[in-house]
Amino acid sequence: MNSEFLARHRSWFYSGGIAALIMVWLVSGSFGDDETSTDDTAANTARVAAPQSKVRVRTQKAEEVVRTIVVNGKTAPARIVGLSAETDGRVESIGAERGANVERGGTIVMLDERDRNARLAQAKATVKQREVEYEGRLKLQSESYVSEAQLQEAIAQLEAAKTELRRAELDLEYMAVRAPFDGALQSRIVEIGDFLKRGDPIATFVDNRTIIVAANVSEFDARHVAVGESAEARLATGEQVRGTIRYVSPVADEATRTFAVELEIDNQSGQVRAGGTAELFIPAETVYAHRVSPSLLTLDDAGNVGIKIINSDGAVEFVVADIALSTSSGVWLVGLPETATIITVGQGFVTSGAVVETVPEGDIETSVAIKAGSRDD
Repeated sequence: MNSEFLARHRSWFYSGGIAALIMVWLVSGSFGDDETSTDDTAANTARVAAPQSKVRVRTQKAEEVVRTIVVNGKTAPARIVGLSAETDGRVESIGAERGANVERGGTIVMLDERDRNARLAQAKATVKQREVEYEGRLKLQSESYVSEAQLQEAIAQLEAAKTELRRAELDLEYMAVRAPFDGALQSRIVEIGDFLKRGDPIATFVDNRTIIVAANVSEFDARHVAVGESAEARLATGEQVRGTIRYVSPVADEATRTFAVELEIDNQSGQVRAGGTAELFIPAETVYAHRVSPSLLTLDDAGNVGIKIINSDGAVEFVVADIALSTSSGVWLVGLPETATIITVGQGFVTSGAVVETVPEGDIETSVAIKAGSRDD
């Protein structure tokens, strides 16, 4: 019976055996792949870890420099005044045209005389009359013919007459509208024939002999700025001028949280024009900084400007640039170690934390010199 059973189900046994063989082959293949994959990964890691990037470096020490606050501003006249009529009258003549330089006391506009001289003569005569009356009452008072009240009345009338005389003299002076200080006539809104009443605007007069550079400094920088200190400004024309800080706002602007600063510049020559742009340089604190070329600055992943150095562990480190001073010879950075190893070539191909092979600049220069000497030989 067993032989019949085996003969009847022989095909099943064959199929089951073949399936078992295939299963064993598949399982053995997967184990082999894992071992192969592990070996490949180790090999790749070894290949990646083996070579190190080379960078050129320079080791330098920090130097003592004065941090400079650099802000943009604009030039403006030291004083701007609006001139108005101080008496009534018609414009009779023009003493200065727009843009003209006028010395202090120079005539800008002259009004007509009208009856001013006549009123002045009348006021003088009244004063003389009151003086005679006072002297007469004073003599009579000593002889008891005039009371003390009558004498005081004469004194009051004399003082009133003197007041009217002074008014007449001022009214005559106010005919001429004069420059209050040395400067320039910015604008004039009246012409010959215009009738002016007391208080009517006439012209705008500016002090262009002294120019200020107005700018705003941050909350952090304001503590380093004081009235009376010297500072420099670079005009849009490239000209460098020096002056004195004349004003620092005691209260910050509510919108910008900055403090207004004014640099006063002597402009007797008239070369500096008001209303132009300028860059203000204010000396601040003394710090230790490294001078580097601006070309060494780079960006990190967050978009910060900085420089890459080699730290004490021999790895690349990114330091955000804190520029204390900028000159034609380079920029001075604060925040680096006192003795820093700065990457000068290859900083764009290495990342922070990477361990690299460093090649000092001195070695490069020496090898180049040796090569050049060999070619000469």
